[in-house]
Amino acid sequence: MCTAATLQTKDFYFGRTLDYDFSYGDEVTVTPRNYPFCFRCMGTMKKHFAMIGMAYVDQEYPLYYDAVNEKGLGMAGLNFVGNAVYGEMVRNKNNIAQFEFIPWVLTQCASVKEARQLLEKVNLTNMPFNKELPPAQLHWIIADTQEAVTVECTKAGLRVYDNPVGILTNNPPFEQQIFQLNNYMSLSPREPQNNFCSTLSLHTYSRGMGALGLPGDLSSESRFVRAAFTRMNSVCTGDSEEDSVSQFFHILGAVEQQKGCCEVGDGKYEVTLYTSCCNASRGIYYYTSYDNHQISAVDMNREDLEGNKIVRYPLIHGEQIRWQN
Repeated sequence: MCTAATLQTKDFYFGRTLDYDFSYGDEVTVTPRNYPFCFRCMGTMKKHFAMIGMAYVDQEYPLYYDAVNEKGLGMAGLNFVGNAVYGEMVRNKNNIAQFEFIPWVLTQCASVKEARQLLEKVNLTNMPFNKELPPAQLHWIIADTQEAVTVECTKAGLRVYDNPVGILTNNPPFEQQIFQLNNYMSLSPREPQNNFCSTLSLHTYSRGMGALGLPGDLSSESRFVRAAFTRMNSVCTGDSEEDSVSQFFHILGAVEQQKGCCEVGDGKYEVTLYTSCCNASRGIYYYTSYDNHQISAVDMNREDLEGNKIVRYPLIHGEQIRWQN
């Protein structure tokens, strides 16, 4: 289970949590402009936008979980098990395997507007990366400084939905998740007023009671509501990069999963393996991991973006504790 978020301050930020019970070996991966992307049905793209994100790299091919390109467009895939449906190849369409979807969009689109146009021609296929890696059942958020959309491919076909809250989690489908926010319209960051009964002397006895009823469980629907409330009411009081990055990690901290709270069987637990925050405006990828809360960063612009080989940075594990005495 995962949560993706966006934030606009002086710059545009895009990131996510990845929640699972094991890691494939995630790495911050920079794909330069001249890395040859070989698409299964669409040939080889030799020249394209550079990108940075988190990926599992197999045979020097970056299988991105989330990424942003040099133009500031971000995209992330989140589990959508039981609802995602991919088909066979279709004539007169751009047939894209599920694992190629993020590179297909980010290599050639500079904005959500351009991505919308590209998606009109896309047919997502069920072609696996290999025998060990079948198609992952996902839906996606695509966002830039102007707007965000959710992309879902179900038995009804490929659909693109406006995403006004800039948040995405997992099931149920996005239309149902956004509809559920109607149940929480009375929530507020301010102190509540007594609307229960005018003849009763009711009063607050704690701070934060305006958000009483905000769901606190780990289900994807509840995390969607909680992340949307947190993100939509978030206030960044400083104008520095550190202020914005810190606030972004605090927003996603509202949905972090701790070991022991979500058992998936056989003594295994789903946890927040990593949390990312990418300054999409500047191409800087920040992250923390479950066992290392110190924020680490990789700047794509410090790499040779005219190169033809991917650059990989394994995650830094182990808590980095700063002693003061």
